[in-house]
Amino acid sequence: MRFVENIADLKQIISELNKTGKSIGFVPTMGALHAGHISLIKQAVSENDFCVVSIFVNPTQFNNKKDLEKYPRNIDKDCLLLNAAGCDLVFCPSAEEMYSKEEIESTFKFDFAGLDKVMEGKFRQGHFNGVVQVVSKLFSLVMPDKAYFGEKDFQQLAIIHHLVKSANMKISIIDCPIVREADGLAMSSRNERLNAEERKNATGISAILMESRTFATKLLPEQITEWVIKKINEAPGLQLEYFEIVDVKSLQKVTDWSNPSIGCIAVFCGDIRLIDNIRY
Repeated sequence: MRFVENIADLKQIISELNKTGKSIGFVPTMGALHAGHISLIKQAVSENDFCVVSIFVNPTQFNNKKDLEKYPRNIDKDCLLLNAAGCDLVFCPSAEEMYSKEEIESTFKFDFAGLDKVMEGKFRQGHFNGVVQVVSKLFSLVMPDKAYFGEKDFQQLAIIHHLVKSANMKISIIDCPIVREADGLAMSSRNERLNAEERKNATGISAILMESRTFATKLLPEQITEWVIKKINEAPGLQLEYFEIVDVKSLQKVTDWSNPSIGCIAVFCGDIRLIDNIRY
């Protein structure tokens, strides 16, 4: 497995791959890798000739600078996991390598077609501008045939699909299902920051979502939304930020079950913000 930190070295390797006609699978990450990431990487390895993984804690997508500072980082551990998973190349740039001073200090402009105005967009101003900024830049550098993203960040995934379509990029975006712990908690790098009590309380999020799905044949989306909100507010150690049931394509709230729908949630467990979702 090769490890590069600068764009020039990455471009040289990608150029060599393009000359030989090898297919490239790409998994962008912010490190602190867990089994969910590894499942994406193994799929990329199995479906492509060459697998590239980026590790970059992108400063432009953090609207909370303290959250950026606290984001877990362990490059050595990550590289051991990547090597074992069959990754061929790790790209681990600094912020200075990825961005000019102007890019860091200005807001990236993009037409989200309204996908950024709901759910996460209401509470994390500028977050998706930073996501699209870094993903579009990584795509232009790696030039992958396929790129792999987890469905836990469902709104982000919808925006990545929109980015690729609107920019007419020749990249297949592969949606990969949520990977959960044995007790149901969606795997996340932020889980590392939970203490023992918070970790126990956090399981209430997925438990409540899964129970709510059993009511979908009897209740309307608005009624299930009210039920989930009530249950989360009653659960020990959890503080709801939002829960919405939306159309899987438009991300707009639904009033019935006529179209495929997904319930998306953000919850604070202590001071750790966790997200999850469930399809109805």
